[in-house]
Amino acid sequence: DLWRGSDHARAMEIASEESVLGDFNNTTFSRLGVTTRFFRRDGKFLVNAEGPDGKYRDYEIKYTFGVDPMQQYMVELDRGHVQVLRVSWDTVKKEWFEVTPPDVPNERIEPGDPLHWTGIAQNWNTTCADCHSTNVHKGYDSATDTYHTTYEEINVSCEECHGPGSVHVELARGWSLFWDRHVGYGLVFLGGADTHLQLERRTRRQSTVDARPVGGARSHVQLEMCAKCHARRYQIHEDFRPGKPFMDYYQPVLLNAGLYHADGQIQDEVYEYGSFLQSRMYANRVRCTDCHDPHSLQRKFVGNKMCGECHLPGKYDTPAHHHHKPESTGAQCVECHMAARYYMVIDKRRDHSFRIPRPDLSVELGTPNACNDCHTKPEESAQWAADAVRTWYGNKRRNDPHWAPAIAAGRQIKPDGEDLLLDVIRRKTTPNIVRATAVDLLSGYSSSASSGVRRKALTNADPLIRATAIRALTDQNQQGYESDLAERLLDPIRDVRISAAVRLAYLPPDRLEFTDREPLRRAILEFRASQELALDHAGAHLTLAGFDRHNRRIQEAVGHLHSAIQLEPYLSGARTELASILDEHRGDKQQIRTLREEEIKLLERDAQLAPGQAEIYYQLGLLHYLLGHFDDAALSLEKACELAPVSYDYHMILALLAERRYELSGEKTHLKSATRLLRKLEVIQPGDPRTKGIAERLSATRMAIEARSPGQPSP
Repeated sequence: DLWRGSDHARAMEIASEESVLGDFNNTTFSRLGVTTRFFRRDGKFLVNAEGPDGKYRDYEIKYTFGVDPMQQYMVELDRGHVQVLRVSWDTVKKEWFEVTPPDVPNERIEPGDPLHWTGIAQNWNTTCADCHSTNVHKGYDSATDTYHTTYEEINVSCEECHGPGSVHVELARGWSLFWDRHVGYGLVFLGGADTHLQLERRTRRQSTVDARPVGGARSHVQLEMCAKCHARRYQIHEDFRPGKPFMDYYQPVLLNAGLYHADGQIQDEVYEYGSFLQSRMYANRVRCTDCHDPHSLQRKFVGNKMCGECHLPGKYDTPAHHHHKPESTGAQCVECHMAARYYMVIDKRRDHSFRIPRPDLSVELGTPNACNDCHTKPEESAQWAADAVRTWYGNKRRNDPHWAPAIAAGRQIKPDGEDLLLDVIRRKTTPNIVRATAVDLLSGYSSSASSGVRRKALTNADPLIRATAIRALTDQNQQGYESDLAERLLDPIRDVRISAAVRLAYLPPDRLEFTDREPLRRAILEFRASQELALDHAGAHLTLAGFDRHNRRIQEAVGHLHSAIQLEPYLSGARTELASILDEHRGDKQQIRTLREEEIKLLERDAQLAPGQAEIYYQLGLLHYLLGHFDDAALSLEKACELAPVSYDYHMILALLAERRYELSGEKTHLKSATRLLRKLEVIQPGDPRTKGIAERLSATRMAIEARSPGQPSP
């Protein structure tokens, strides 16, 4: 009864008189020159909308999505593609509105754009289905670009959270005096507010899990069950079941730039899991159902009474703590400790990191803070708020030091970032998702200290840190690299195994001195299967193309790259890789040049959209270099080095460019530039043989040029 009518129960429904909430009485919605009309005909709900070719057609509404604070509507196109309309119904204001992308809220989205309602970003099969229905299988056929998506229940039903009930029923029906109590009932019991979970596998049956309420144990099991849908993550395997390890089926994102602010506050649509992992609530084994009813999904108490279940109201629900008038907005716990952000235009969601407001970090780093969410007058600046907090609580913050300065510096690869990140990793109180993010950012630093910490993280107890450490390893020549990764091929967590398999598979065969290659073979199969789940996206084809190219499967690699370009022609990356393969195998020169020129246009667009991303300028510089555009190459590479001042690779390519220009022209300005860059490289990574190689070639070139031009002094 609690579940009926809940957001889970109404996550997805067949369009009907009971489920449809929007006004389909021949109403229209117009915006930026596009008019969408909603109407009924022959008992069906229809929409007249701009199609993928720009022409207006009538489409039948097949399904509804959600009920609060909005309802969306879905149309089935050809080849099983189900698309979600951007024009949606505001269930509070009772009016139509458009769910605009956050990056382009005031621009018309043209047909053919991935953000158009007929594009991949609005595709239900790959973007929405896994979380809005029960036991979803995408069923994508890449050869025909066709979906055969299936589900057991159209909405989020009982078995989505409790696991399959078939064994439960079978065992209940077969009960006798000889029934083994250790077998259990086959369902995951999520427990009440006063219990925690301990799951034990009892049989080989996939769904046979016995859960026993035992105080203070394994609260992460419930959290990982919720994380399946309440996390920003990538799917690596289907058939997730409650009680099974989350990272056997999903790869959660870290606190990456663009998704989270440097202090860990939510930025993009990241849901709750990554935030909650940062919190002291999580550290103290608080679970989702301690605050939310698991069936109605409503909060268990209204207002500060919810927090008062654990935090003494006499201490915290007073002006002495919150410094606002009682019962005012500012006196509500969530306003200060769960800052809200709007997604999908009208959907208000709260940050679940339960953080203490830090306007002082806003002053230092530009991150948002809860104080200035409410105090927005011109004179109420972040500094004003920071001064007020200092007046109330003193100069020493209780939760200092914070990880935000380290994350901010690491993202920009600032020189002081390495020491800050190392300090964050060493602190015992650092949440593991923050520690994993710091390990990832250390890959921008090539010192022995950075390398040692990343290598040590390979054996961390947390699988998120282990998987991140594998992906963050950069020095493939260090002693023990292969053996360290080989050990992770036997890791109990799938995401860790496939991460290790990918790194090892890119090594030359003579480096793989294993006595047993079977774990590597199995992990590679797991990796390929994880990528094949996403063959409706260009990214999976790009990944498999690189993998196949390394393993000399050239035809397969070229096929994946052509598929990537066909699926998402607007993405950068695929043309560069295809041109590189064709160049390596003596392909058509004009085709290679055309591919690179097309890629330059895409990268120039990317640089405008993300001007702070050094990697974009680096790739742009490489392409200009290959096309002989040396001036443009220098400008792009200099920008990359400016954005990443301690990146060895970026400075090395710029040094190679200067060396090449000196070799061709003999101009001393290029020699001086190359010499300056060599000194910089030696500072960034002392003793690197590549630096020595460039210096030796440069010296030989200089002597050859001077021999051709006697009488000219050396610089």
